[in-house]
Amino acid sequence: MTDKVWFITGSSKGFGRVWAEAALARGDRVAATARDAGTLADLLEKYGDRVAAMQLDVTDKQAVEAAIAATQKRFGRLDVVINNAGYGHFGAIEEVTEQEARDQIETNVFGALWVTQAALPIMRAQRSGHIIQISSIGGVNAFASLGLYHASKWALEAFSQSLSLEVAGFGIHVTLVEPGGFSTDWAGPSAKVSKPLDAYEPVRAAMAERRSRSVAGDPQATGPAMLAIVDAAEPPLRVFFGDGGLPMIRQEYANRIATWEKWDHVSVMAQGANRNRKA
Repeated sequence: MTDKVWFITGSSKGFGRVWAEAALARGDRVAATARDAGTLADLLEKYGDRVAAMQLDVTDKQAVEAAIAATQKRFGRLDVVINNAGYGHFGAIEEVTEQEARDQIETNVFGALWVTQAALPIMRAQRSGHIIQISSIGGVNAFASLGLYHASKWALEAFSQSLSLEVAGFGIHVTLVEPGGFSTDWAGPSAKVSKPLDAYEPVRAAMAERRSRSVAGDPQATGPAMLAIVDAAEPPLRVFFGDGGLPMIRQEYANRIATWEKWDHVSVMAQGANRNRKA
């Protein structure tokens, strides 16, 4: 299919804007959503009726359902859903307030869940579709001062892996895109920060020093990469964006396996007298 219909959350800037423009530039149709639909005016001006600009807060389940239904009504189908809306919350676990924690999970997990659930009946009826969840290198690894953000992305990874098994028989693909560091405002204006405790200043300093050594990727380069995933006959369940993810996760998984092997005698001990019985 050369004329796909996309639904992209968080299209006002950053990755979402890059992917919306990549799809539109090749002739596809896009329902682009943002908290402020006015930020999408230039897309409407440039691409006309191939764009549906929608104001959407992904934490509003009813609004999400209405937006998905409006997309199908206008364009007749739904081929690609990208759950991109979300933000990073910076704060040590002790620093994060209850409301901050709930807000992070509400947007990054439940927002993606509501969009996914709303899209699935349409895709099942079509017997086709592709749900793309924007995770992070922080969805498969974790660092200090980002605990609730990591919790949200690990949850997204988990429910999306389960989803992929549930919907494969309907011709629906699921892909988790895991970007590393890119030149977006994720760690700047889009981020939220907890009130700091002095005790964690050394931790914050170490993280800042680590980030200062990293080389940020170009968000524009992710446009062709996203098109390659969308057009693949057998798209991956997981794919990194950026060249730092694979070496980082190789080391992380090696460390995990080494720890599990070191403590395997305790694992076996915990099985008790039933360890030789079949489940």
